[in-house]
Amino acid sequence: MPDRAGPEPRWPALVAVLAVGGLYAALPASLAVGPRWLELMIVCVLLVPTMISHRAGRHRTNNVLGQLITAVMTVFMIWSLVLLVIALPAHKEPPVTLLRSAAALWVTNVLVFALWYWRLDGGGPHLRYSTHGKDACAFLFPQIALQQSDPRPDPDDQPWTPMFIDYLFLAFNTSTAFSPTDTPVLSRWAKVLTMIQASISLAVIAILAARAVNIL
Repeated sequence: MPDRAGPEPRWPALVAVLAVGGLYAALPASLAVGPRWLELMIVCVLLVPTMISHRAGRHRTNNVLGQLITAVMTVFMIWSLVLLVIALPAHKEPPVTLLRSAAALWVTNVLVFALWYWRLDGGGPHLRYSTHGKDACAFLFPQIALQQSDPRPDPDDQPWTPMFIDYLFLAFNTSTAFSPTDTPVLSRWAKVLTMIQASISLAVIAILAARAVNIL
């Protein structure tokens, strides 16, 4: 297994958070809850203490604030999805606008649940790193399964632990194949989250398909 030189960098998760805010700001006003910049503003305000707590080594506070940010984005996403479902039969928005909005919500769904998995699995990114992934039992990644099945591990190798990109891949698979594919889901909370994510993805895809048929 390859070595890890240091703790997991946080910038991929930060990019994902800002991308979700940007996608929400790009939605039409009729599908947004309040001003379209509201979610991005709330997220940016919460990001400041989140980054400060991470730098100060207050990992529990950092993890709670990170979960709060993800919860805010989840509420905005689900609310906009409900508004999209309502807008579909009403024909209030042009077909192309609805298609773009549905695609934006689909991508948002992937990013938001990737952040949930990354924040919750094994107690969060800091605890996963400090315990070398021993407590990351919600998802059985292939690398962890291989690591556990190795009868004579190399003592010089640092145990493999999942990073944000691994959870992003997991979330992408769940939204496209409606299943985690190569990564079994072990814990109950993770099974509930993957079911919710797959349901949201299925709803968005159904909206895309229905609107495409109407256009044709």
